Amino acid sequence: MTFPGFPRETITFLRDLEANNEKAWFEAHRAGYERCYVDPALALVEALAPVAAALTPPHKAEARLNGSLRRIHRDVRFIKDKTPYNPQIHLIFWTGGHPNRSAGIHLVLGPQGLGYGSGHWAFEPDALARYRAALADPEERKALEDALEKAAAVGCTLGQPALKSVPKGFDNDAQGAGLLRHKGLVARTWGNEAIDERLFTPECTAWCAGIMTALAPLDAWIRNHVETA
Repeated sequence: MTFPGFPRETITFLRDLEANNEKAWFEAHRAGYERCYVDPALALVEALAPVAAALTPPHKAEARLNGSLRRIHRDVRFIKDKTPYNPQIHLIFWTGGHPNRSAGIHLVLGPQGLGYGSGHWAFEPDALARYRAALADPEERKALEDALEKAAAVGCTLGQPALKSVPKGFDNDAQGAGLLRHKGLVARTWGNEAIDERLFTPECTAWCAGIMTALAPLDAWIRNHVETA
């Protein structure tokens, strides 16, 4: 499928939603939500589905709401910010059985432009143990560092580690000590998005495909060494 690019009105819709994040405004602009948000987002998922399937490992693409297109409605039950909508289009392509419980690639179009990243946010205890064991192997650690370099080439880096020092039983001076302080691995852009003209043209698909190709090695490492017992 050929994706023509997002309509320019998509950015206008997202900015207006950010400024008017309430149910009454959203319901009054539901037609714009369908035309500028849902329809082009699902079309891009369909265009990227063959790319996702050809990655190593293959990534799943489901062109439906709550599939690769995440819901616009926010879960506000346990957070202070009660605004009801996410003023961004969040696409996910994942490697395992569930998009929220396996490594995946995320493309997030917000009012300021396109952000993206990949990885697994937080490892379960058994997976965390496998992660730390893999870092003890110099070859496996080097493979992870290479994957992170590929992610960095498209502007994606790790955030701050969860731990201030290495876990108990590990050496602060060991190779890979910085990586040991992480309890999950996500390499992503960090708020430096800008409106790129490729968003509004057929070049958008190839641009996103290049990003996905650069990010897939990180998902592959996580899938092979952390998520698979």
